[in-house]
Amino acid sequence: MTKLTRRDTFRLGAALVVLPLTAAVARADGHATAHTVTIKGHAFTPADIQIKVGDSITWINEDNSRHSATDLNGAFDTGLLSRGQEATLTFGGAGRFEYRCTPHANMRGTIMIS
Repeated sequence: MTKLTRRDTFRLGAALVVLPLTAAVARADGHATAHTVTIKGHAFTPADIQIKVGDSITWINEDNSRHSATDLNGAFDTGLLSRGQEATLTFGGAGRFEYRCTPHANMRGTIMIS
């Protein structure tokens, strides 16, 4: 398993600290849900996902290639994940976010948060 580079660690840390999107916020009902997006066959599964404010998404790379989940507008970036690595983000605000894999621009997904 490949370790994250300093740059990857800095990007992920900055995203977690700076962006209100990733702030951990408990939902009013007190029940946040953990969702999983699998990266396999050069695709995100599910590619489109609907979640609630306060929920988290974990991206798990099952491919041999390194992949990322990177928001098209720069709101979040998991950094490159090697096979077996994962990254989890908690979403603290509503919105629609389109993302892609940085090295494989044809890999795309959408997150709808309400």
